[in-house]
Amino acid sequence: MPIKTRIKRQLLLGWLLTPISLLVADDEKKTFFESKIRPVLAEKCYDCHSGQSQKVKGGLRLDHISLIKKGGDTGSAIEAIDGLEPLLLEALSYENPDMQMPPKEKLPSSVLADFKRWIEGGAYWPEEAVPDVGASVARSSFDLEKRRKEHWCWQPILKAKLPSPSSKAIIRKPLDAFIQAALGEHGIAPAEPADRRTWIRRVYFDLIGLPPSTDQIAAFLEDSAPDAFEKVVDELLKSPHFGEKWARHWMDLVRYAETCGHEFDYPLEHPHEYRDYLIRAFNADLPYDQLLIEHVAGDLLEKPRRHPKDQFNESIIGTGYWYFHEAVHAPTDPKQDNADRIENQLDVFGKTFLGLTIGCARCHDHK
Repeated sequence: MPIKTRIKRQLLLGWLLTPISLLVADDEKKTFFESKIRPVLAEKCYDCHSGQSQKVKGGLRLDHISLIKKGGDTGSAIEAIDGLEPLLLEALSYENPDMQMPPKEKLPSSVLADFKRWIEGGAYWPEEAVPDVGASVARSSFDLEKRRKEHWCWQPILKAKLPSPSSKAIIRKPLDAFIQAALGEHGIAPAEPADRRTWIRRVYFDLIGLPPSTDQIAAFLEDSAPDAFEKVVDELLKSPHFGEKWARHWMDLVRYAETCGHEFDYPLEHPHEYRDYLIRAFNADLPYDQLLIEHVAGDLLEKPRRHPKDQFNESIIGTGYWYFHEAVHAPTDPKQDNADRIENQLDVFGKTFLGLTIGCARCHDHK
């Protein structure tokens, strides 16, 4: 289904007329912890500082946040006492010759920066029981096929039964019934429909990210035609600003950037080519499946999509999203840096195109 058709249906089904606050869970801290912190702890620290250690050195365990906060013989590992740097950061920095961890080699500065960010951000740790001594070594059987059949995300999509909200609910389209039923479950009464002046400002910001002019507002307020709302939506969907606004959301998914970050933040070459490709795709109402195909394999298509005027290959530009990556200037371990880039590419691919967090598989398997 074309992108604009999807958006237009949503608008005309009344979601702009019913203001609803959506609470979106932010899993950024969890993702950061599982990709940047736990793997380092498991690989570099657990041999000496976990429940699986033959002897816990220094009385310090690092396999649960409660134990990290409690600390070992020298105190808490992550609490800054009397303005001093947390002991964990002091050990990782190698600044104290009597406290250098891991003992065999100093970790890259980027890893130290990750741990500093983790601690300053509150030292996120998922809710889980403290591992028993030796428990982390044991492995239990895991029926992957059984899990696949039972987990909700693998179930086939079925046609939902239309709910029956209260008689006071305003039902214009089937979608309204689902919205009103959910509001009713939480004891929330539907808001009154927005007035026309409010509505036109909302739809302008929603579709093109810009406010309507005074002339555009006046013209809409004077338009008494039954399709006045639809005409405004159609006009905005045809606006070149539509692609500029909505491509921005997609750029966030593929972590678009024009520089590589890190200490020198050097620029990427020609990132705007991908940005402009996205804007053209949204403005051309490119079908969603075609957009995905071009991102994953646009360079392999036998009949790529061509620009209608200049005839250059549009499809191949979609693969440019693979080019955006986390970068480290002059990495101390080039192989590790390359593995990090590939892992990041796969992680973004899984989240954006599969709706799955596959990045965990770098350090974890089914257990």
